[in-house]
Amino acid sequence: MIRNNFIKRSALFTLLLVFLLASLIAGVSIGAVSIPPSEVIRILFSHIPGFDSYLTAGLSPEHETIILTMRSPRVVLVALVGAGLALAGATFQGIFRNPMADPYVIGVSSGAALGAVISILVQSIGHIPFYFATPAFAFVFAVVTILVVYSLARVGGKAPVMTLLLAGIAVSSLLSALVSLCMFFSGNQLHQVVFWLMGGFSGRGWDYIYIFIPYGMVGATVIFIYARELNAMLLGEEPAQHLGVEVERVKRRLLIAAALLTGACVSVSGLIGFVGLVIPHIVRMLFGPDHRTLLPAAALIGAVFLLVADILARVVIAPSELPVGIVTALIGGPFFIYLLRRQKNSMF
Repeated sequence: MIRNNFIKRSALFTLLLVFLLASLIAGVSIGAVSIPPSEVIRILFSHIPGFDSYLTAGLSPEHETIILTMRSPRVVLVALVGAGLALAGATFQGIFRNPMADPYVIGVSSGAALGAVISILVQSIGHIPFYFATPAFAFVFAVVTILVVYSLARVGGKAPVMTLLLAGIAVSSLLSALVSLCMFFSGNQLHQVVFWLMGGFSGRGWDYIYIFIPYGMVGATVIFIYARELNAMLLGEEPAQHLGVEVERVKRRLLIAAALLTGACVSVSGLIGFVGLVIPHIVRMLFGPDHRTLLPAAALIGAVFLLVADILARVVIAPSELPVGIVTALIGGPFFIYLLRRQKNSMF
């Protein structure tokens, strides 16, 4: 039985890696200038030292420039953000022990977005460099938001679904008002602020990946380290303590790590919702609730999901481009309504 489960999970992970690779290649191929996947692969391989030159002969310099400087950094960033948001959502759901928690619904993404918007206004003054301001502001506001929401929702050591949703709605409403205030005073920066609120990856280069990596990797590493503790906490805080888990310390570290990961995502992509809500549910249906498997699977499926959403955003109204946040909301919104109806009896 254990061997069969191992084979099944290995096969699913292999399939996910294949889907991820195919999505990355498709993301690089599709655009205003269509480039065949075979040429994309040849161009990418041409930059591997020692690769046979006869396979790279006759490549288009224009296509090479498009792939290496425009599309490759974009699709890599999309995959990182999708993986990060899904991983943060799975972490929040594990901590709160309910299926409704995710960075967007409980207000963490909105907090990070507010921090990013404030950083845009600060940058317009010209005193703080972009590379410091946006990630730092997004991180600080994300951490403060999750601590406030959790404090408001906590009842007897737990965070019930209803109180968590109410706390998230209340905090998100306040954050929305503050964002509106920032927009009122944004002046010439209004277009940039609106872009952050809708979420998107247009014009993203390698520098945005360099912004994401230090913050995102630290947050993701901490989350993976505490996968076993997350499993224990699913049983409840008291049973987890009996199993030797220092619940409060682990919870604080995971909350900060998930907020850091969310802040890193929002700082480079803007506000993209529902990835952290939808993906963990799909993963549980495929792999079960074990966080040692759920977390890496959520990261892979989250990356594929956002890559597909980004491709749709580019082709639906081509040659124009939809904000990716709109596409994910159109997919995730109905799924969230389904969850609310499913939880209706237990919430009221």
